[in-house]
Amino acid sequence: MLKIEKFVTMSPKQWEIVIEGMRNPKNSWDRSDSYATRIEDAETHESVPFEFFVGDNDLELMGSLAKGGPVHAKYRRMMPVWMTINAPLYWWKEFDTYKVGTVTNSCSTMHKIHAKEFTMDDFSHEHLVTEADDPECNIVLFNHTADPYDVMHLIVSMLNRARQKFLVAKSKPMKEESKRAGLVKKYWWQMIQLLPTSYNQKRTVMLNYEVLHNIYISRRHHKLDEWHVFCDWIEELPYFDLIVNP
Repeated sequence: MLKIEKFVTMSPKQWEIVIEGMRNPKNSWDRSDSYATRIEDAETHESVPFEFFVGDNDLELMGSLAKGGPVHAKYRRMMPVWMTINAPLYWWKEFDTYKVGTVTNSCSTMHKIHAKEFTMDDFSHEHLVTEADDPECNIVLFNHTADPYDVMHLIVSMLNRARQKFLVAKSKPMKEESKRAGLVKKYWWQMIQLLPTSYNQKRTVMLNYEVLHNIYISRRHHKLDEWHVFCDWIEELPYFDLIVNP
């Protein structure tokens, strides 16, 4: 499961300065034909915020530079995108290989793992099979047959038990206060070390078109569904062709 909850692309002023910088090496600013304008909403007839249109001359130069690779397509590094993503930790592990040109702020598992009760929806579990789907995946657990979905339920229950014990140890008065810190840490560890990589974490990310180019080329046909969702989103970005040009 991967959800892109919101994203923000460049403003017209940012587009203007990126294109200006792109033309600096050739002193060809006079050939720039991009422009910003207001558009009238067809239904309300009200003027909506500025939109930016990249002209044919600028698009041609961008495409030519993109074909020369990252050394020439430096303008892509100057084209930021901000987005908030909710995705499982196993996907974030792969995303974290794209360190250059990215900044992230994430919800903290270290400090906020106990903030709410765990539910199945906190985890990506859409591919877990039940006994009806495939009985060969079953195991015997505590003298009962359990399928992968049952095991996930058990982990969620155990996480909630550890969370409950953690909250009690943290707040309930104790005769020997010196023991409190040890108990709090003990139950915190149960949550941290039991937490599956299917746990969904929200992060707000800043990256750029060059990073998106590398991601799209490398991950478009990846086995993880999450990468397909992400690459489908890339295809909807303004001037998508600038991202996928080799």
